[in-house]
Parts: sequence; structure tokens; C-alpha cells
Amino acid sequence: MTHELFDGIREGSRAAIARAITLVESTRADHRERARALLTELTAYTGSAVRVGISGVPGAGKSTFINAMGGRLIEAGHKVAVVAVDPSSRRTGGSILGDRTRMGELSASDSAFVRPSPSGRHLGGVARATRESMLVLEAAGFDVVIVETVGVGQNEIAVSEMVDTFLLLTLARAGDQLQGIKRGILELADVIAVNKADGDGEGPARGAARDLSSAMRLMLPGKDVRRPPVLTCSSVTGTGLDEVWEAVLEHRAHLESEGSLELRRAQQQQDWMWALVDAHLEDAVRSAPAVKAQRAKLEAAVRSGEVSAVDAAAQVLDLFGHGDKAH
Repeated sequence: MTHELFDGIREGSRAAIARAITLVESTRADHRERARALLTELTAYTGSAVRVGISGVPGAGKSTFINAMGGRLIEAGHKVAVVAVDPSSRRTGGSILGDRTRMGELSASDSAFVRPSPSGRHLGGVARATRESMLVLEAAGFDVVIVETVGVGQNEIAVSEMVDTFLLLTLARAGDQLQGIKRGILELADVIAVNKADGDGEGPARGAARDLSSAMRLMLPGKDVRRPPVLTCSSVTGTGLDEVWEAVLEHRAHLESEGSLELRRAQQQQDWMWALVDAHLEDAVRSAPAVKAQRAKLEAAVRSGEVSAVDAAAQVLDLFGHGDKAH
């Protein structure tokens, strides 16, 4: 089965790609083992794609931007994959957003693959399988892989640690554009683009870009410090999209010229290793028989205030430790 999936992915079969991503998203132990074997085979065919993370303030038009940018990249001969990290309900596990409905043209192209990735309960809303999905898509021949995140927060930090270039998309607002962006996110940005620079919004967008450029000079002083370029664009008219992509490529070229692209990706592999360890340990604790036997009782005690969360967590770890020793 794994060999069939491998062959299908390498041939660019959309059905095989979809099955493989479903496999790496699964939390079942047997599926995780099959996914590990598959990824081991695929690794040799990954690493050449341009990896871009895209985030932005609410309403910045991330999905519409990706739809427009992806179309231009396909026209230029690229194959574009999008992993849209989709916040999922903690009650049902179901996804909340529907990115493919906002990327209709891109989803319909044979040279594109758009996949919502439900975040589940993992840190910052970033799906544990996002990295693995990226590798599957790279091995399938997609030379541009975009990871779209939801909102601005901890998930952006996680995504910035799995891509080459982090693009922050923002828009002009009535005087509060800087307040709407946390300093930490600005520090992550490699390229900043003020979207919706069309019609009556063109002037405000240029003003917002000037303000952001000034802010970056204050945040990153010094002659030799690289500051992220701040550009304006419109997903509706297409104005500025080519310049934004050129800035992405220039950043990647900058990393390659100073030898830090390879170092960045090596650090990302190390971070991924520990993320997988953390996720595995969490799953192991939750599924341990001793913990499962007492889980409902402990959760009820925490909800009622009878036991503090700190004490309950200590009891869970104690149950896990004793259960582990028993085996």
C-alpha cells in the first residue's frame, strides 16, 4: 500500500496525494507508522520547493490574495500547493473555515492543489501534519508550497519555523494599522504587503505602507540590518502582485547567498523532531490505560473546583509513570 502511494505521488496523482495527506493527518498508531514509512521514502524528492508562509490581520484577504497570486504563478509555469491551516472545533474536530470556497479558481487548476489542514488541539492552531503534508506535496512535484495561517498569533510563530519566507499581509485602516499588528509578528515578517490597494483604498494603502516602513526602521535600526520590504498590492486588480513575489524570491536568494537557507532548514528539522516527540508523548499520556481509567473523574474534579489543574496534572503524570513502569 505504501509503495502504491509512493508511486502515485511521484506520478502526480491527485487521488494518491489526497490519500497520503489523509494518512499523515491521522492519529491512529498504525496510520502513523505507515505515514512514517512513506515519508522516509519521499524525503529524497523534497527540499527544492519555495516554501512561503502567509499570515495577516483579520480581513486582510489572505485566501483571495493566494488565489490571485497562485493563478499568476501557474501562468508563469509553476505548480502551486496550498496548505490552509484551518481552525477546527475542539468539540467535534470539524473544520470551521472553508478555504477552498475562497480559492475557487486555484482549486480548479490541474497545476494547483489546495488542502485545508484541520488544526485540532495542537499548539497555536497549526496542524501537526502540516510539515508532513508539505513534504508529500513537494515530492509530488509542486515547486511552490504556501502555508496559510488563520489570524495572527502563536500559529504564525510555528509556521514561520517551517517555511523559507514569512509574508505578512495587512491592510490600511483608519489610523490603527500599527496597533492591529503585534510587534512579535512584525519581527517574524520577511516581506510585508498592504493588500486592497485599489480604488479608494490605494491612497490609504500607500500611507499604511509608509507607516510600516518607518516602524520597521525603528524596530530594526542600523545600516547593515535587513529590513523586510513593505509593498502595496491588490488581489482584485493584480497590481503589485508580481513585485510581492519578486520580494519573496529576493529574500530566498538573500538566504542562499549568505548560506543561511540550509541552516534555517536544518534548524527546522531539529524543531520538527521535538514537536513530534511532544505530540507523541501527549498522545501516549492520553491513551495510557491508567490515565483513561481516571480521566473522567479527574476532569470532573477540576471543573467542580475540588482539585486544582496543577494537582490534577501531577496526578495524570503520576498515573502515566506508574502505568509505564507496570509494563
